[in-house]
Amino acid sequence: MSGTIYVINPNSSESVTQGIDAAVAPLRSGDGPAIACITLPEGPPGIQTQAHVDGVIMPMLKRAAALENEASAFVVACFSDPGLHALREQSRHPVLGIAESGILTALTLGQRFGIIAILPTSIPRHLRYVGAMGVTQRFAGDLAIGLGVAELADGERTLERMTATGRRLRDEHGADVLVMGCAGMARFRAPLERELGIPVVEPTQAATAMAVGRVRLGRA
Repeated sequence: MSGTIYVINPNSSESVTQGIDAAVAPLRSGDGPAIACITLPEGPPGIQTQAHVDGVIMPMLKRAAALENEASAFVVACFSDPGLHALREQSRHPVLGIAESGILTALTLGQRFGIIAILPTSIPRHLRYVGAMGVTQRFAGDLAIGLGVAELADGERTLERMTATGRRLRDEHGADVLVMGCAGMARFRAPLERELGIPVVEPTQAATAMAVGRVRLGRA
């Protein structure tokens, strides 16, 4: 099966891209489509403000345009889905954003979803997106762990904070499914799900799974 699903990390952190690559590894198969995770060198080390979100759109569109003929689909691997609709206009291939896909997947796993954000400044962007998607009636809440993208490398501290935050979303806000609000959290999904006893959606996995399905069904 020809064509590659390009999972684009719009920040410049290779460690985040490596984590994304590990997260989507179970979705790879011998008969394709191939899945390639790439880093945007022009991006900031972590996308943590609206200015960061806006600033990576044009470089990401340029990178995707250069890959258009090799691609079978694109995944925008940032929870703010920067440039998602512009890339859909630009490309003839399926384009999935991890925030949109993660939330849509959560709606199939529970009645009320909560989001685990990295920083408090991320929450207003998430709230705008939830409102734009029209799913506020099934939204339980959005709480931050208070760590930046680079700080997620401290695995023990990150999991501890994610567990405490997830417990609050479950017990105080009524969430019965959680969405990780950052592409750099993938390795914590399984232990967090075991600890909390409710489904946890890793959004890059959700988006890439959708992309694989779209590509395979489109070529069936």
